[in-house]
Amino acid sequence: MPARRFLLDDMPGAHLPSALVAAFRRQVAYELNAGALRAGRLDGARSPNLMATPRDFRPCDPPLGRAILGGRFVLGGAMIDVGPGGDPWDRISPSRSFAVAMHRFDWAPHLLSCGEAGAREALRLFLEWRRLFYQPNRFVWSGEVLERRLFNLSCGARRMAGVASDAEAGVLFNALLHQARYLSGLSEGPARLSERLTVAWTAAAALNGRSAEQLAARTLTRLSHALPDVVLPDGGLKSRSPQAGLELLLDLLTLDDVLLQRGRETPTPVARAIDRLGAATRFFTLGDGRLGAFQGGEAADPQRVRAALNQDDDVDARPLGAAPHSGYHRLVGRAIQVLVDAGPPADGAWSVAACAQPLALEVTCGADRIFTNCGWSPDAVSVGEAEAQGLRLTPGGSTAELGGRSVGRLLSGFPGDVLGPRLIGAARTVDGARNENDAGAWVTVNHDGWASRFGVTHERRLFVDGRRDELRGEDLFFGAQGGRIPRPVPLAIRFHTAADVQVSVALDGRSVLLRGASNSGWWFRNDAAEVVLEPSIQFQNGLPRRSVQVVLRGLISDGGPTRIRWKLTPVEAPATKPAGPRLRNAEPIPAALILDAEVDPPAPDGADVDADGAELA
Repeated sequence: MPARRFLLDDMPGAHLPSALVAAFRRQVAYELNAGALRAGRLDGARSPNLMATPRDFRPCDPPLGRAILGGRFVLGGAMIDVGPGGDPWDRISPSRSFAVAMHRFDWAPHLLSCGEAGAREALRLFLEWRRLFYQPNRFVWSGEVLERRLFNLSCGARRMAGVASDAEAGVLFNALLHQARYLSGLSEGPARLSERLTVAWTAAAALNGRSAEQLAARTLTRLSHALPDVVLPDGGLKSRSPQAGLELLLDLLTLDDVLLQRGRETPTPVARAIDRLGAATRFFTLGDGRLGAFQGGEAADPQRVRAALNQDDDVDARPLGAAPHSGYHRLVGRAIQVLVDAGPPADGAWSVAACAQPLALEVTCGADRIFTNCGWSPDAVSVGEAEAQGLRLTPGGSTAELGGRSVGRLLSGFPGDVLGPRLIGAARTVDGARNENDAGAWVTVNHDGWASRFGVTHERRLFVDGRRDELRGEDLFFGAQGGRIPRPVPLAIRFHTAADVQVSVALDGRSVLLRGASNSGWWFRNDAAEVVLEPSIQFQNGLPRRSVQVVLRGLISDGGPTRIRWKLTPVEAPATKPAGPRLRNAEPIPAALILDAEVDPPAPDGADVDADGAELA
């Protein structure tokens, strides 16, 4: 992963000029689009007809659809009950996240899964929405809301039109064309440009008529030029978010399916992006069927991940050990799987969802996720905008925090309102090395995020023992650029556990017993000066769930290096794995990562565990 560029806009006040320019351009684009919408200049000579049926590969929830048929809308962690046939549009939304989901029509796929009754209700709700909100509105017609609304309407148009009159169907099809043009003309930065072009093309290509064909041709050309810059050679995105890559893949699969229905060839950049995104999704999928929760992405629902992977011709292919362009490493044992963030966060306009959590890791043991990150995503606003955004900083990741500070901060004030909450002042250089042999795989990564403030370099060494099925780690802190550490610095290494993991500390005060949903036990042992349990949050589907974090505390001494070692082992050791073939040019595992018995922290000898490490009643 290349070093993050030194950015002048990391300097205080440097964002104001670009924010003023962006605000002016956005206002001009808004006025042009809004004026066209008011004057009806987006209308063609006649209403288009539907020529294809876009297919949403994401799973839907029929019970949720039946609840909506009864007037209960449960969205964004909130609920309103308008009764059967009620009007949810004339109610005050209980939260912003509810309003976003409502105007995105996130409810439509679930409602349309309920057959003809669901289609009739979806059509009624659309027509009521159009009556009230089909005029310029900065919230309803923002890219954040419009993109997903247009996608959901496009995928549901065939079923809604099937129960509509000719006039109602014409209104629906015209609305698709209007919104596709509006979306393609938005000026909101590059971070979601590919997603918006994909959705705009999908809506336009599903329709006939000269206006729709021209829009589809222009949009597909723009998309073909944008994708190579967004999708990296290893399949990761420029934003470095695994979840964002999954969502783009699902949208591109819909686009590819529409091309097939229209009898057209998929452009090479689109086909290449689909192949690369599929490979990256396999790479980021851990043992519980979810993604690694990194850089503005949640772990995602396993059914959603499976829906994307089921369309991949290479679904059974073995994931690679590293994604060098995206900046991630993957280590695999018999049951243990590890993902580690080994790259600098995205910068500039791409950093609006980036996280200041260098060297963070995610660990699954079998089907249990043990260690994770908080999983902040742009939809995670239900605990309050400011509080959720704060989880993008260093304490929200399973990594080291020095002096109670974060590696980087979020852009705020007027520049932040215009340019988005970009991450600034983050680690600029992250270096790493990887090796594998018959004993296992090890990775060494370090970053310079603490150098300017504390004169410290943080290096994390990880080794997965394939025979013992153990994860051994060492966090090393030494003077930046070979110098001395100027003063002592308080240290906290955080390991956030998944929400369904039971955590207990043994009587020795150091060893921690972790049990996942499968009830399999794992010991987390370490040589830190202090081990404490603190509350944490894990986001799932944008909603917070309470969890626990294991925090290793200590003090980085001035002068020489400081290291803290830790190890994750099964309560019952697995049978020794037969030795496999030795890889070519294999290097020995660093001695510091081979935690022999004499340097392990002592096993708990209190009354709460027996000799085999199992809990006593």
